[in-house]
Amino acid sequence: MSQKQEIAHILEEDVKRLHQMGYAQELLRRMSGFSNFAISFSMICILAGGITSFHLALSATGGGGVGVGWAVGTILTFIVALCMAQIASAYPTAGGLYHWASILGGRGWGWAAAWLNLAGLIFVVAAVNIGAYLLTVSTLGPVFGFNPASLGLKEQIIGMILITFSQALLNHFGIRVTSRLTDFSGYLIFGVSALLTICMIYYGKSADLSRLITFVNMSGDAGAGVWPAAGSIGGLFLLGLLLPAYTITGYDASAHTSEETISAAHNVPKGIVRSVLYSGIFGGVMVCSFVLAMPSVSQGAAQGSNAFFWLMDSIMPYSIKITIEVLICLANYLCGLACVTSTSRMMFAFARDGGLPASGLLRQVHANHRTPVPAIWCTAILAIAATLYSPAYVTLTSACVIFLYLSYVMPTAVGIFAIGKKWDKMGPFSMGIMAFRFLGAIAVVFVLVLFMIGTRPPNDRALYVTAGVIVLLIVAWFAGVRRHFQGPPTGKKIDDLQKELRRRENAVDAAG
Repeated sequence: MSQKQEIAHILEEDVKRLHQMGYAQELLRRMSGFSNFAISFSMICILAGGITSFHLALSATGGGGVGVGWAVGTILTFIVALCMAQIASAYPTAGGLYHWASILGGRGWGWAAAWLNLAGLIFVVAAVNIGAYLLTVSTLGPVFGFNPASLGLKEQIIGMILITFSQALLNHFGIRVTSRLTDFSGYLIFGVSALLTICMIYYGKSADLSRLITFVNMSGDAGAGVWPAAGSIGGLFLLGLLLPAYTITGYDASAHTSEETISAAHNVPKGIVRSVLYSGIFGGVMVCSFVLAMPSVSQGAAQGSNAFFWLMDSIMPYSIKITIEVLICLANYLCGLACVTSTSRMMFAFARDGGLPASGLLRQVHANHRTPVPAIWCTAILAIAATLYSPAYVTLTSACVIFLYLSYVMPTAVGIFAIGKKWDKMGPFSMGIMAFRFLGAIAVVFVLVLFMIGTRPPNDRALYVTAGVIVLLIVAWFAGVRRHFQGPPTGKKIDDLQKELRRRENAVDAAG
């Protein structure tokens, strides 16, 4: 069999599996295994969270919070990813989390998981692009002779529109364009994180590895007030786990692009697991190099959220610093591009089953580009709108990180009981029933701990937002949603849909 024939056979099997789950192959399936990995690796982007969240661990327990905390947080996040990968291998569909939660826990559970995941993703797009804007103007402003502090909300909105709409435009024109850029982003993140680490080691003031296992109470004024004064090192260490948790998120992008990935049942779980693994390794080495390079750990912690940039200014030659920061800006832009891709596919998949207002519009696929164009532009508009009211934006962003992790673990939580019973067919990636149940229980406990620490002061308002959203979802479901929302197709409905699925595919092919 030639390579072309082999690929054609694989694509045929992918479509057959999709039909068995009740969906038509409307999106263009052209992503390779590496591209599937790269889109999650780009969305995680250790050059974003590893920098902007660095102070959360440093200003909690100093160098030990970074060194030991990153290792512990990465291992626990990897367990979450392993469980997600096993389910993704069995059910390789766009909007995976919603679909898995519905099949394993019922349509109400899936509906709630979908809304939590979608809300989290929209605010991730907003947060990443705001970060890209602020980093770009602070980096390039002095170069071009203007003061970044002179720019206000108006300029920020214009910047957000330019960044987000350009990402939506790239997504509009097809997965080929997007996957090539996210492939490049994967290499860029590897290269820049390695360059940054080498520069930190070369220009750093210390090579004292004991810094990475030394715990110091940096709460209160000692850590620039990032965390309120506390007496428990153990409790502060848990708070510091928000650094790896906030950084290594977004690996559901591999699942959301399942219907655009060749040999999805094999490549999607690999993309999820590898993106977390490599982010954990490269990100860990990078953030540890920050600690080792500091003239003083206590001085660094005292800088609060400015710790990384203070470090760069303290040890780096100006030309190297600017070069690295420009490359970081580019990586952040491409991270936002991957976020728009992931969010729009989730929106498309949920709308396909009637879960959103205007579902008939949001489920449409462009005949030529084979992309969910209405969902792409809706994602862009909602992300921009999310940033318009600044006082609420910070609270909502913190809450939506929690939303994402809750949605990550909801399929696993019900999968623990469904595996071997309702869930009786495993995909190519499988740890086995006992291993899944054991690791799934750890994953659920880990996310509950994240929920607890993610809503501690000064993020305590996120607790009220999260609780309010959960209550709203419960009320909406019992008030009427459960009567009209059918969820993913099941049983005889899948058999009845087969002619309709082929008609949809033929219609898209003919129009294109």
